[in-house]
Amino acid sequence: MARNQRKLSRKQQEWRPGQRKKPASVLVMFGATTLLMEAFVVFFGGLAVFGLWGEGHPGRVPVLIGAAMLAVVFGLASGMVSKPWGPTLGWILQLVLLATGFVLPAMFIVGAIFVLCWWYSLRTGRRMDREKRQRYEA
Repeated sequence: MARNQRKLSRKQQEWRPGQRKKPASVLVMFGATTLLMEAFVVFFGGLAVFGLWGEGHPGRVPVLIGAAMLAVVFGLASGMVSKPWGPTLGWILQLVLLATGFVLPAMFIVGAIFVLCWWYSLRTGRRMDREKRQRYEA
């Protein structure tokens, strides 16, 4: 019996029948999803610049590498939304996404749309988390 207990996580070992699970955060889910979508958009935006600039342009490969690195940062940040500083990091990345419009002007529009998505996901996530907490405590 003790051998099987070692394979269980601490939360699994502490669980008792009838125990209610604490609800997951909607803000974290919405925020992480938004940042992950942005990671794909940044990478594909880098591919678009790579194709549009043609073979003779000297900045073509560095832009593609930068876009890939930025996409990785967005992906990693999606896992950090649950931290207290996670939403602030998300806002900083929204500004970075808007700044990519200087390389590909269409990204100004895409960035503005994602800024609205980020704002909405934080606003709605906080409201829904507050409502879930009230129902959980009732």
